[in-house]
Amino acid sequence: MPGFISPRAKILGIVGENSIVLGPSEVSEGSLLDDNTTVGYPTRGRLLPALNSSKTAIEALESVSLGSYIGPRCIVRRGCIIYDEAMLETSVELGHGVLIRSGSVVRAGSRIGSYSQLDGMVLIGRDVNIQSNVYLPHLTKVLDGAFIGPGVTMTNDLYPVASTLKGPTIGAKAIIGSRAVILPGVNIGEGAVVGAGAVVTKDVKPYTVVMGVPAREVYKREEYERRKQAFELRET
Repeated sequence: MPGFISPRAKILGIVGENSIVLGPSEVSEGSLLDDNTTVGYPTRGRLLPALNSSKTAIEALESVSLGSYIGPRCIVRRGCIIYDEAMLETSVELGHGVLIRSGSVVRAGSRIGSYSQLDGMVLIGRDVNIQSNVYLPHLTKVLDGAFIGPGVTMTNDLYPVASTLKGPTIGAKAIIGSRAVILPGVNIGEGAVVGAGAVVTKDVKPYTVVMGVPAREVYKREEYERRKQAFELRET
């Protein structure tokens, strides 16, 4: 599909070739949409009725898009798709192929690694670091300064397919290790650490470290920092 910029869009940044900006989307000063990105993609509920009255894909998408907001000094790399009614605040950075669904908010200074998904209304706080191939479902919250390792999966449906969804909450400055799985509605406390590959089935207290399947507390964050410091000293 060739590039397209809606006449309703406000473009103050740079938009690459073959990128699509739909509806009243805004790309703010100093921001870059790399080639082959899409901003303002409409939800299924609004898109389906538009198919009956449209002759082309762009006409259908443009007719119902509500637009998205890309704040100042953001970087949106190739292959990213940002649905309408999503918001990226100042200095947000996306890797390649990131998918962000409608209603999601990514606050200032956060980074999201390649091929990660915000699959619904997801809140990402300030200065969050999300690595590649992370899955965050509808109603997930990741608070300020948290770190999410590569391949982490969070879930929101305890008994699929249920009518009630509960997203997990990751507290400020928490660390989630690679390939961990967080079950629906689980709260990871502020400053807590979840070990790589852990399956977290219940709430984790602030500033504690959990590991295993199912995850259990093994020591406090203070001990984690002591071990980290000792490791770094050995490696220098």
